This record gives sequence, C-alpha cells and structure tokens, in this order.
Amino acid sequence: MAQSKNNIITHGLSGKIGDLIVFRNLNGKTIVASKPTERKGELSEGQKQNLKRFQQATIYAKSAVADPALKEEYKAVAKEGESAYNVAVADFMHAPDISEVNLSHYSGKVGDTISLTATDDFKVVEVFVSILNEDGTEVEEGYAQPAPGGVAWIYTATANNDSLTGDKIIIRASDLPGHTAEVEQGF
Repeated sequence: MAQSKNNIITHGLSGKIGDLIVFRNLNGKTIVASKPTERKGELSEGQKQNLKRFQQATIYAKSAVADPALKEEYKAVAKEGESAYNVAVADFMHAPDISEVNLSHYSGKVGDTISLTATDDFKVVEVFVSILNEDGTEVEEGYAQPAPGGVAWIYTATANNDSLTGDKIIIRASDLPGHTAEVEQGF
C-alpha cells in the first residue's frame, strides 16, 4: 500500500480508478491500494461469528463517539493514525483480564484485603468480588476499589468468615463496553 504525502496531484483524491487501484484518505494522507476483491464461497461459522462481533463493535463505537465525553476519553489514548472510533472498536473486541490474585492478606476478618490486577486495552470500570463458603452460601460480596497506579484493585472484607476451608472467591472485572472476565480461586 502506497502513501502520498503533500502531492498536489493526488492530495485528497478518493475513489476507484478503473479496475486497478483505489485512493483513500486517512488522517490527512492519501492512501493508494489495489482494488478489493470479492469474497468467493460461503463463510465458515467462525467467520460468521467474527463478522457479527465486528458489526457489534462498530455499533458500539458509533454510539461511543456520539457521546462527546466518551469520545474525548477514547481520543485521549488514540495513537497517531488512530481515531476515537478505532480505539472504541478495539475496546469492544477485547475483554478485561484478571491476574495476580493475592489472598495472603485475607484471613477471614473484617478489614482484611484481597488484591488483584485487572487490565483492559482501554480501562476496567469495575471489579466485583464474591466470597462463598464451601456449601455455596455467600459470606460477602462487594466492589473492589482501584489502587493508585491504575491496574491494581483492592477488596476490603466487611464480614467475618470463621472457616476458609473449601471456600472460594469469585472475581469479575468489567470494561466500558460491558464485557466481563471472571476468575474463581479457592482458599
């Protein structure tokens, strides 16, 4: 793919010339590319699912950039050559990730903490923690708070838990488009 920079003949040119080349404008540059070809044959199930997911991402991105405040948030992290729309599409395509769950400061007492790392390609908006007894009954649940620095989250216990044997913790992290990642860990 060729790029034309400050060429008075091709600057701002867009469209197809014959059946050979296509001119596009992207961030003030004129891009010259070969003509796209038509797809032959039926799409596989995986391709259909990816197409549907991309369609959902474009719908999300259009609504995101229609909100001036959200558009500015996406625009603030866009790299050169990217738009707020591009960042919003990418955000939709990637769910958050939860790693490094640290239970060493939790012994079942009020005020004990559970720390974890939750990341996303744009931002994690909330982390929800549930602590369950061995029989599945809820000990407590609530939202973790972001720690300074942006990727660490800390949950502070609000209820006493007399026995940790067989208990489990479920952590859910959500991003702006509403995707959720979940991890479950036993004590």
